[in-house]
Amino acid sequence: MEQYIGQFLSTLSTQKGYTENTIAAYRNDLGQFAQFIRDQRGGVVEPGEVTPDLVEAYVESLQRSEGGYAPSTVARKIAAVKSFFHFLSEQQLIGSNPALRLNSPKIKKSAPKTLSRDEIERLLAAPRQSAGPKALRDSALLELLCATGMRVTEVVNLRVDDVDWEQGEVICRSKGERERRIPLASAQLPLRDYVDNARAALQNDGSPETLFLNHRGKKLTRQGVWLILREAAEAAGIQTDVTPRTLRHSFAKHLIGSGENLRRVQKLLGHANLSTTQVYRQPPAAEAADAAVPQD
Repeated sequence: MEQYIGQFLSTLSTQKGYTENTIAAYRNDLGQFAQFIRDQRGGVVEPGEVTPDLVEAYVESLQRSEGGYAPSTVARKIAAVKSFFHFLSEQQLIGSNPALRLNSPKIKKSAPKTLSRDEIERLLAAPRQSAGPKALRDSALLELLCATGMRVTEVVNLRVDDVDWEQGEVICRSKGERERRIPLASAQLPLRDYVDNARAALQNDGSPETLFLNHRGKKLTRQGVWLILREAAEAAGIQTDVTPRTLRHSFAKHLIGSGENLRRVQKLLGHANLSTTQVYRQPPAAEAADAAVPQD
């Protein structure tokens, strides 16, 4: 079955342009499914030998697992299996689709947690309390995350020539050859300051052409971004957990809140489906609960 999973994942990457993180999630979920089927049958099983009863038994095992998966996790794993067998059916690699009657659990969607504008201003001000190349880099990094809504993987993979200074845009290239241009907006000046006055101080002879470098002159990693963000959030006195995804959610929520067209936000975020973007129209769970209580 692993051969067919590999074909499916390759299609997601080359034809649908899914991100590395999304493909990794599919790989993990389908690997778990394949292992379950092997355990049930006591050996290698071809996709055409998988029955609807086996698929349903897998779903039941997820729901009964020790500690229990969250409904959203179960829904994701079911979606991966359904997509996989739909692909095999379309490619005529199986005679019938064993996941056809599979239903996903209903998930109540609420808008992701975001930062207020005041919290974002405090976060962005934190690196400016220090001086030197690191402070300029951190300031540019946080400004870029907040002003563009880019994924952390996209930011750490940016190259110096991905910044179009003349147009005031950053060119974001994903693995599926999709390209989107995002206005730098308020990030342009801090980013220019970093490139002109700090990046060379971090660079050495072996440094890559990636835009953001760490203190050793290497490419800044995802983990490095998380540490920079955590340090800034603590300095800003923000009590809630702040991750790169929090900034991405905040970017989208504030854009829609200011009246930006939903299709435009979808394009800026690089969402394949509009339904993914529509969640930002909903109030966070706490706000929704407050709205249900009559006010004096």
